[in-house]
Formats: sequence, structure tokens, C-alpha cells
Amino acid sequence: MDFALNDEQELLVQNIRELMASENWEAYFAECDERHEYPERWVKAICELGFDLIMLPAEHGGLDLGLVTLTAVYEELGRWGAPTYVLYQLPCFDTILREGTPEQIEKILAYVGTGKQIWNSACTEPGAGSDVGSLQTTYTRRDGKVYLNGHKTFITSSAKVPYLVVMTRDASQPDVFTEWLVDMSLPGIKVEPLNKLGLRMDSCSEVYLDNVELDESDLFGTEGNGFNRGINDFDFERFLVAACDYGWALSAFEEAARYANIRVQFGKPIGRFQLNQFKFANMAVKVNAMKNMLYETAWSYDQGEMTSAQAAMLKFYCPKAAFEVVDDAIQILGGVAVAGEHRLQRLWRDLRVERISGGTDEMMLLTLAKGVLRQYKD
Repeated sequence: MDFALNDEQELLVQNIRELMASENWEAYFAECDERHEYPERWVKAICELGFDLIMLPAEHGGLDLGLVTLTAVYEELGRWGAPTYVLYQLPCFDTILREGTPEQIEKILAYVGTGKQIWNSACTEPGAGSDVGSLQTTYTRRDGKVYLNGHKTFITSSAKVPYLVVMTRDASQPDVFTEWLVDMSLPGIKVEPLNKLGLRMDSCSEVYLDNVELDESDLFGTEGNGFNRGINDFDFERFLVAACDYGWALSAFEEAARYANIRVQFGKPIGRFQLNQFKFANMAVKVNAMKNMLYETAWSYDQGEMTSAQAAMLKFYCPKAAFEVVDDAIQILGGVAVAGEHRLQRLWRDLRVERISGGTDEMMLLTLAKGVLRQYKD
């Protein structure tokens, strides 16, 4: 496998690097994080460079550059401590293009280049988290219309997106799971934002659906295939979580290394003390392992060969390893990191949430184990 970037990929990464160096984006991120606000100005700026076109097919006006390219961009953005978790919707046009009707596709693609949040999925409920099959939100057909009733919780982006893809079960056939593309401005929808430990630039809300009236044209994908659709697309989300976390670990590692070379105590830089050197050795192993796992999996995806086991391995390893790297970086920086509003504080909080969002550590281990054993089954 050759992960060297071609000229087009290098230019895109270089443009991203120049944008991030053009101003003090960290001050903007800190402000957005404090206010729990989506960083739309920054997202629009990277979209103007083509970020949301990277995975979009050429026939829809995209660059169609593949996941290795996206990974390189995530790496560069992460190196600057950017909140790449708010970008998860923008590389995911494949879901819309594959499952949506022409009218639904047109609605979603109208937001390309704007930097605005567009859509997300609403699956989790108070009684249905990892156990998706236990969800209770229903759809009922009556007088030529479809009515949704239920309660979703911990729904990412739901306070800002114009559309949610809502997972439901047929009220008359509970084993039938179907998704609907729901206009969030419709009557009967109530959204209550929740406070969060981390990932605070993207909303997380309770969503209540009270006889929300839809048309048959709002059906997303194929009736009865909602459960399978959601499970299949989890793999891509898990990859993006891992890519985000690796970038933050790289950011923390490089900042700590620079600091350790200039911070002098007892007459020498603290990087020359053996206990700190042990930290840097372990940090380097984790950063390198994350990078290689990510690029290998991205290459597999571009060949149409990424497996659920690969995605689960990334989602299990990277949030934990990245959290440990950031934690060690905070230890190296000491008071510089824990006093005031240092970037590492934000990354530390965000990474703790990453081990739960997009699939818990425990579920990733189960998925990974099944995938590994399946390779050796006769």
C-alpha cells in the first residue's frame, strides 16, 4: 500500500494548512465551545476549499477523491485542534445518494458549500441505545398520511439541522423498521437541547414526535430496511470518529514535544528526564499505530473492502489511545495546560465522550470479536 499523496491531494492539504494558519482559529473554537455553538464560519471556510466535495461523486459536482484524501485532511485539521467532529455529515452524502429519492437528494445537496449543518440520524431512545431493536418510536398510516410518535434522545445536531432521518417501527407490524426524512420545521416536533461534557460545538438533544404528519414521499430508503441501513452506515461513522481522535492526539503530542524541549527545570529541558521520555515513547507508539490503522482502513474503503471489524477496531482503539495521549500531554505541560482555557482541556473532554458516541467501547469489542472469528470460520 502506498499512502503518498498525489499532487491534487497535496494541494488540498496545503490549502487547509494555510487556512488554519491564517488566523487564530483556536480563540474562535474556544468561544463556540463555551457557548455550545456550531462553528459555522470555520466550516464554511473549509467548504470553500472543497472539504464537502471530497467524497461527493463527480456527477454531483464533487471531487470524488476517496477516503485516503479525507483522512489526510482530517489529519491536518486535527493537528490544529480543529473540532472535526462537527464535520461528520459532510462526507456522508453516500447515504443520501444511495437511499434518497431525487427530491430528497436535491434538498440535501442544496446545502453543499454553505457550511451549514444539513442532516443527521435519529435512532437512540431512552430505552434503546446499543440495543437498537428496542426502539419504540412508531409510524402509523391514516387517511393517506403517515404519523410519527415517539421520543428520541442524545440526538446529535438535532437542534440545528433542517432534516433528521428518523428510525421508526411500524405500529401494526413491530418487526418492520423504517426510516423517514423529517423536516424539522413540521408541527408536533419538540427539541430540548442537553448539556454535554464534551463535543459541545454540536448539539445533543431530546426530540419529541407528537403525531408528526408526513407524506409517503418522506420515506427514506426502502420500507422495512431501516435497521439494516443504519447498521451498515455505522461503519463509516466509526471511521470518522477514529480519524477525528487521531488528529487530536497528534496535536497534543506535537505540542507537548515542543514544550518539553524548551521548558527548563533543574538546569535542563524536561524532555531529558527519563519519566517524561517514557511518556513520549508510549505516546509516539500510540500516535503511529492510530495513523497506520487509519490509512490502511481508508485504503481498504477506497477499494470497496472495508469491514465492520476494521471500523470497530478503529472506533475501539483510537478514542482510548488518543485520550491517553492527550492526558499525558496535559501532564507534560502541567500548569500551562490546566490553568486558563488551554486547547488540551477541550480535547480531553471531547475524547472522553468519543468512547460512548458512535458506539460504546463494549459494543465495538463485540463487533470486532465477531468479525475476527468470522475470518477463520470454515
